[in-house]
Amino acid sequence: MTRAKFQEIYIAELQELRSAEAQLVEALPRIADQARHAELKEVLRDHLEVTRTHLARLEDLLRRHGADPRAHVDQALEALLRETGKLARQVSDPDVLDAELIGSVQRIEHYEIAAYGTVATYAKGLGLDEDLQVLLATLEEEKEADSRLTDLAKDTVNRDAAAA
Repeated sequence: MTRAKFQEIYIAELQELRSAEAQLVEALPRIADQARHAELKEVLRDHLEVTRTHLARLEDLLRRHGADPRAHVDQALEALLRETGKLARQVSDPDVLDAELIGSVQRIEHYEIAAYGTVATYAKGLGLDEDLQVLLATLEEEKEADSRLTDLAKDTVNRDAAAA
């Protein structure tokens, strides 16, 4: 593969991630509104603010590369969000719903962690050190969100769901 082709793939992956973050900026407020636990609402709203930062970072990276930030739509995230909505409509108990929301959001976080890990590796291979630093910072923030959700599930939400 030529360097130019590898760079094209890298840019396309950044565009997909930008699309994913934009979709999350729209979806996270709705997901937070469905949550019953105040702490879950807080974690989701905090992550919304971080997600807005991720979106801005990706748009900045893409502009620096002269790429159209909106050239791709992340269909995988669209599917994950559709599934989140479908599962939420099937659950009537608020405690069980909170557990399901955490599971759904964690699936999304794991998808993002994998995607950011991939583009960070691409940036490193392309020698794009500034991009790499931005992507690694975002990757760590995604891991932190996942960790907060795991802790909340273990400490409170799953116990309440099991008792429902």
